[in-house]
Amino acid sequence: MEQTSKIYVAGHSGLVGSAIVRRLKALGYSSLLLRSHQQLDLTDQREVRHFFTAERPGYVFLAAAKVGGILANDTYPADFFGQNIRIQTSVIHEAYRAGVNRLLFLGSSCIYPKFAPQPIKEEYLLTGPLEETNRAYAVAKIAGIEMCWSYNQQYGTRFIAAMPTNLYGEGDRYDLQSSHVIPAMIRKFHEAKVTGAGKVVLWGTGTPRREFLYGDDAADACIFLMNLRDNEADAILADKLTHAVINVGCGEDLTIRELSEIIASVVGFRGEIIFDPSKPDGTPRKLMDISRLAALGWKPHISLREGLAITYRHFLEEREVAPGPARISAGLV
Repeated sequence: MEQTSKIYVAGHSGLVGSAIVRRLKALGYSSLLLRSHQQLDLTDQREVRHFFTAERPGYVFLAAAKVGGILANDTYPADFFGQNIRIQTSVIHEAYRAGVNRLLFLGSSCIYPKFAPQPIKEEYLLTGPLEETNRAYAVAKIAGIEMCWSYNQQYGTRFIAAMPTNLYGEGDRYDLQSSHVIPAMIRKFHEAKVTGAGKVVLWGTGTPRREFLYGDDAADACIFLMNLRDNEADAILADKLTHAVINVGCGEDLTIRELSEIIASVVGFRGEIIFDPSKPDGTPRKLMDISRLAALGWKPHISLREGLAITYRHFLEEREVAPGPARISAGLV
C-alpha cells in the first residue's frame, strides 16, 4: 500500500478495526475511508455498492462483524449468522466489482473444529464438528473464507482471510451480557473490588486453554499481511490446503483459571475466584499454529500481562462502571 492509497476500514469503531486505524495513521497513511453504521449499513448491498462505486478504495480491511461471547452466541444464533453473512457478502462482492487491489477478511479461531489437533493449523478447517455454542457465527465466517477463495479462483482477486486468535484491548466492550472473556473478567473483578465483594464466580471449570493477542498486535499483523510482496501473497492464495487462510496469534496459551488470576492481580482484586462447573466451558483448547505468519517475518510485541495492564487503564479512563454486585458470570468462546 502506498501512503496515499485509498484504504477502507470496515468496522473502524470496533476493537480490531480501531486498532488498524490507529496503526495506519501512525504509519502515515493519509487517505482512510471510514464510515459509521449510521453512514453506511453494511448489511444493505445497495448502500455498499453505492459506496464502493463512489469511493473506489484500493484496499479493504473487512473487520466489521457482529461478535460476542459464549452467552450472546448461544442466545442469538440467527443474529450472529444472518448479520455476518450479509455484511461480508456485500463487502466482498462489491470490493470485487470495484476492482480493489487487495482485501483482508477478518475471521476467528472459532472456525476450526472443536477437537482440532493442537496447535491448530490452517489446513484443519472443515475437518471436524464445530463448537455448538458458536456454530452459527463460525459457519458464517467459514462462508466468508470460501467466498474469498472462490473469488480468487474465478476472478483473480487477492483476498486473504486472516484468522486471529482471541483478541482483547482498547475499544473492547464490557457489557456482561455479550462481551468476551477478558473484558467480562475485567469488569467483574473491578466491580467486586470497588464493592468489597469477597468472591467472583466465573463460568465453567477454568480448565479450557486459550490464546490471547492484544488488539494493536493483531492490527500490526493485518497491515503486515496487506503489505506482503505479490509473490508472498500469491503463495498464500494458491495453497489449496488452506484456502487463503492464515492464522494470527502469539503461539502461547494458558488456562482460563490462570488467566483469571492474572486479571485479578492486574485489577487488584484480592478475593476468592470460584468456577461454576454447571456452566459450559466451550472448546477444550484453542492454540493457533502461527508458523506460516512467523515464516513471513511477523511476531507479536506485547505480552499478555502488559496488554492486560494497558487494557485495564483504558477501562478505567473510558468507562464509567456503576458500583454494584457482579451480575452475570463471564463466558468464553
